[in-house]
Amino acid sequence: MPETDTAATIQLLAAAVIPVLFAIALHETAHGWAARYFGDRTAEMLGRLTLNPIKHIDPIGTVAMPLVLSLLGLPAFGWAKPVPVVAANMRDPKRNMIAVAAAGPASNLLMALLWAMVYRLTLGWEQPQFGLRQFLLSMSQIGLQFNVLLAVFNLIPIPPLDGGRVLRGLLPERYGQKLDAGERWGLILVMLLLTFGVLGWLVLPVMSWFIDLILLLVGA
Repeated sequence: MPETDTAATIQLLAAAVIPVLFAIALHETAHGWAARYFGDRTAEMLGRLTLNPIKHIDPIGTVAMPLVLSLLGLPAFGWAKPVPVVAANMRDPKRNMIAVAAAGPASNLLMALLWAMVYRLTLGWEQPQFGLRQFLLSMSQIGLQFNVLLAVFNLIPIPPLDGGRVLRGLLPERYGQKLDAGERWGLILVMLLLTFGVLGWLVLPVMSWFIDLILLLVGA
């Protein structure tokens, strides 16, 4: 690999570390915050209500799986260590779980808005140190795009994704139980849809719409 390509790759990875790790940490912590609000303090008692990314990294799902898939030329896919939630501790388990599941994607859309504001401010920053300005632009763009990706992807109505949890709470109980029975195949289904490009075909247009809307809101 040419030296210039190596340097560009290192710069890109450096710009991605902070937004990616904190997007994952906020997503999981938001589930725990929502669960605590509705009466379940499990995540709090286990020390998972923290934005420390290390607490949410799953060695296989966050590191090994995306790396192996990337090396094999397949779509990168992974997961963080889920925040433990006990629905039975909540005041209204079925309804409250809808909000708990939706809290993760909602937090990512909020963080995407914050990164878009950083991007907008950096664009107008007449800073003589070009390298720093470009680094902040790259970081904020990655933060915006990755948070929107995380939100949209997780809203797909396939358990165990957050969208599947939301759907479970909205369905009548007899259909919800059938959805529960098929959850074991959820990750396999998601992998197949990713491999054959179906999810990309569905997710990318929605991502683009959200990104355009957020940039419009901040005036970028």
